Amino acid sequence: MSVAFVTCDLLDDNEDKDLQVVYPSIDGKFFRSFGARKTFGGQVVTVKCFEDNSRVKELLATDGTGKVLVVDGGASMRCALMGDMIAESAVKNHWNGVIIYGCVRDVDAIAELDLGVQALACIPQKSTRKGVGETGLTLSFGGVTIAQDDYIYADNNGIVVAKEALV
Repeated sequence: MSVAFVTCDLLDDNEDKDLQVVYPSIDGKFFRSFGARKTFGGQVVTVKCFEDNSRVKELLATDGTGKVLVVDGGASMRCALMGDMIAESAVKNHWNGVIIYGCVRDVDAIAELDLGVQALACIPQKSTRKGVGETGLTLSFGGVTIAQDDYIYADNNGIVVAKEALV
């Protein structure tokens, strides 16, 4: 997203709206920023997958203009759901960002890409690809519910979910 914002200000300026804030700690794990783009947001595309990044790869290879992929990886700490090659595909396809309730890898390369990336942790282990995963579902983690086509905004202060565009 090219429009600048601060999540704190979005909350303050939209007190009349039903906004949700992702908990800063989930079972002792914190969302961390890994991409070069520290502030990002857009319309949500959802995918739920556990230790299989097939759907993540497929979705990020499509046009993502104005969108953020939200991945419910079940908070698995055993493998990464995105690495540098899939992140590069996201940049080429104009995604604003990716939020992963799980892990990423190739973090030094991802840090150089113009892509917003937040995840719980990093691990060098790649995931398996068996074509498993569901898209377009409503996801629940971090004390929030995130539906396909919601809007999500992330920066170094945290992550805000809205039913409508705020910027």
